[in-house]
Amino acid sequence: MAVPQVQLWIGLLLAEAAVLPGGGQARFTPDWDSLDARPLPAWYVVLTSKHHEGFTNWGSAQSWNWNSVDTGPHRDLVGDLGAALSKRDPENGDIAYCTQKGFAHVHRSLHYGLYHSLYEWFHPLYLADKKAGFKTQEFVSRKTLPELYDLVSRYKPDLIWSDGDWEAPDSYWNSTQFLAWLYNDSPVKDSVVTNDRWGAGCSCKHGGYYNCEDKYTPGQLPKHKWEKCTSVDQLSWGNRKNMRLDQLLDLPTIIKDLMWTVSLGGNYLLNVGPTADGTLPVAFEERLRGVGDWLRVNGEAVYGSQPWRVQIENATLTICYSAKGSQVFAVFFQWPSDFTLRLTVPKTSPSTNVTLLGYPKPLKWTPLHQTGLSVLLPSLPPPAPSAWTLKLQGVQ
Repeated sequence: MAVPQVQLWIGLLLAEAAVLPGGGQARFTPDWDSLDARPLPAWYVVLTSKHHEGFTNWGSAQSWNWNSVDTGPHRDLVGDLGAALSKRDPENGDIAYCTQKGFAHVHRSLHYGLYHSLYEWFHPLYLADKKAGFKTQEFVSRKTLPELYDLVSRYKPDLIWSDGDWEAPDSYWNSTQFLAWLYNDSPVKDSVVTNDRWGAGCSCKHGGYYNCEDKYTPGQLPKHKWEKCTSVDQLSWGNRKNMRLDQLLDLPTIIKDLMWTVSLGGNYLLNVGPTADGTLPVAFEERLRGVGDWLRVNGEAVYGSQPWRVQIENATLTICYSAKGSQVFAVFFQWPSDFTLRLTVPKTSPSTNVTLLGYPKPLKWTPLHQTGLSVLLPSLPPPAPSAWTLKLQGVQ
């Protein structure tokens, strides 16, 4: 089965960012158009349209006075983002990464995804259905489904990221009814993508792609397209005023996590939680920019890549492999003290050529036994956040 090319996702969690304590007015000073000017690595943006507390980031008719139009910023945030993405200049939206022949460009069109929670913690109709053992569907017919149909018809997202399904079966949510409409009759029927959270027991079994669970990493190459969903803040998906730096994923950890996911053929959804006034904490932006900087040098190993015959090796150091055509990429996360990196699984040939992305000269190498090679690295490691990429040509 062919594995689709890797796509990187960045999720923006705004469910708790629309209302200030005491009824204050949210500033929301950043405009969505500035996405074009930010060197961030996303191909998809996934915005939280509604989280488990039920507050909607658009003017939902089923959420009167508990939405971002009636209160807080008094703005249709879902519509604002969709309009900004539709106006993107494709040329300025390209991703550039360095190759031996100069800079290569990958056309990047930022696609629009919407996160939506099926259930709500406190809604009286949901609590009544739950008390009835989900034999009634008042909440679904009067709240959940009308909002889903409205989101798709009004904003035409490329992705529906469903969540909050686990307490009730898909029959309660009428998931098959909605998905049949989505894929057959909706305005996005030919382009939309969905995940696997549509009812208890659906995760990792049914869906356009699999999330399986939060922060999921498979032990081997999956047969179905999948995504790792994780958060910069290890303790929250939203924004915490008491957040500490030692509770955040640092840049080297994010890059290793990203490459581990890429090696296993997955998408990477990295969540950040804006503050109540709509700004992004500096620590989050710093990490996103850092990933973008790293990809400008090493993006050749990521964009358009596929899993190789061996995904990860741990014989000496951890190596994450990816492939693009006949080229193999080996990403390592620790610079050897003797400047010699040993790869045990590639099969070399007389035409084997080894380069280090971001370094101008070919590297010397010697074969190991029947497989593998020993690569002599430069005497000083190139600047990088603890992850470097070898490009191997002429290997199997």
